[in-house]
Amino acid sequence: MSTDAAYQTTAGGALDVHRQFYERIAESVDPRQRVDSFVVPIRSGRAWNVPAGHVCRLVTVEGPQVGDLNMWNLHNPRERFWAARTRQLQRAHISTYDRLWSTLPYLRPLATITNDSLADYGVDAEGGRVHDTLGSRCDPYVNRMLTGEDFDFHCHSNLTRAVMPYGLTEFDIHDVLNVFQCTGLNDRDEYFMKACPAQRGDFFEFFAEIDLLCALSTCPGGDLSVPLWGPDARDPLEVCRPLGVEVYRIVPEMLGGWSSPQPAEYRNNHGMRMPQWDRAGASCSPST
Repeated sequence: MSTDAAYQTTAGGALDVHRQFYERIAESVDPRQRVDSFVVPIRSGRAWNVPAGHVCRLVTVEGPQVGDLNMWNLHNPRERFWAARTRQLQRAHISTYDRLWSTLPYLRPLATITNDSLADYGVDAEGGRVHDTLGSRCDPYVNRMLTGEDFDFHCHSNLTRAVMPYGLTEFDIHDVLNVFQCTGLNDRDEYFMKACPAQRGDFFEFFAEIDLLCALSTCPGGDLSVPLWGPDARDPLEVCRPLGVEVYRIVPEMLGGWSSPQPAEYRNNHGMRMPQWDRAGASCSPST
């Protein structure tokens, strides 16, 4: 028996995506102008800007490789990607037409997925799906806890180094979108990771709803076909590959009717009323 999603909306509501618009963006190959393109080497990170109304494409340029993606409002890094709420409002594994939502008190789409070469992967025999919001980034703290050894090229560290030129620190790194990563929950409700199903040239593309700062780590686990921890763990260097990043400007006529979403309308008072000075000077009383 199926169970309905907890978070639903009516037609035309906040979760009702204008699919025709994003299909038009996905198909706009010729009207695009590439404004940035680079390759993130293995076991490293890179940060870059994606202006509102632009498209960013992540590409497996040499074969299967997992990438850990962080995302912020370029002008206000307190507003950043919220993996948990995205899981609830969209899905645990996201694809075309799903949105990446921002943290409170902003709660708006940062980006919308427009194209995904793995969109038809579906659910495999073990229950694995791709583009994961279930897990987080690998980090040197867990690695030290599990192995007793230090390793400075986990995704958390790669992302930390990547955003330092933008004035951000380790405290700004947050739960990621694991692009190209295949994961699920087993029959004991434990998180598992599988080998990345992407092939050379596969891609994941999103449309920037606001001006974004993005950062991507090429996971030191590579395609995750080799265990990072446990009795069978070994250095998976041979399955590590770079990832490509491409940013495209969409011609203005393709953006007709679109505008950047505004922050949440809730006014942040949380039921509290501010004190107001009594003109008689006798006391302060809450405003009505």
